Amino acid sequence: MNHTVRLVRHGRATAGWDVDPDPGLDDLGRHQAETVAGVLDESVPAGSAIWTSPLRRCRETAHAFTARRGVEALVEQRVAEIPSPEGVELADRVEWLRAAMGGTWADLGDRYTDYRDRVVEAVIGTTGDTVVFSHFIAINAVIGHCLGDDRLVIDRLDNTSVTTVEVDPVTRTARLIARGHEADTLIR
Repeated sequence: MNHTVRLVRHGRATAGWDVDPDPGLDDLGRHQAETVAGVLDESVPAGSAIWTSPLRRCRETAHAFTARRGVEALVEQRVAEIPSPEGVELADRVEWLRAAMGGTWADLGDRYTDYRDRVVEAVIGTTGDTVVFSHFIAINAVIGHCLGDDRLVIDRLDNTSVTTVEVDPVTRTARLIARGHEADTLIR
């Protein structure tokens, strides 16, 4: 039987990708997390699985929802942030990411297509309704799978936007149901 997976981008972080590899949420991010938790609490069936990236900003966003449900989120490494480029200094990561965002997964090579495939495999491997707290690029990997589009960025997903896909566990495919809210995302 098909089921629904909601992919939630984390709330706004305290620092950018070039400053802190694992920042938590800032005040606005915590407010965003509480707001999306209320929306999810009204729309997500009881008993749905809840996954989160291991990174702090996702775990903190997920916590606002799991606290309402009285459950813990499963930390799932496969839905973590795109890996940092090897040999690129922390201060230069944003420049690398901005350039990468204009291209395709194939342009980045095997390390990144493998990452994309792990994200997609995690989502299509779910066994029931699931909420996944993840990242801008990871969620775009799933959107690309649904649309047959190899671009790294298809949608400019806002913080705490919710993208919904329907997973067919028999064919191991996903179909895009609703795209998350977009914004002029600040890559910092």
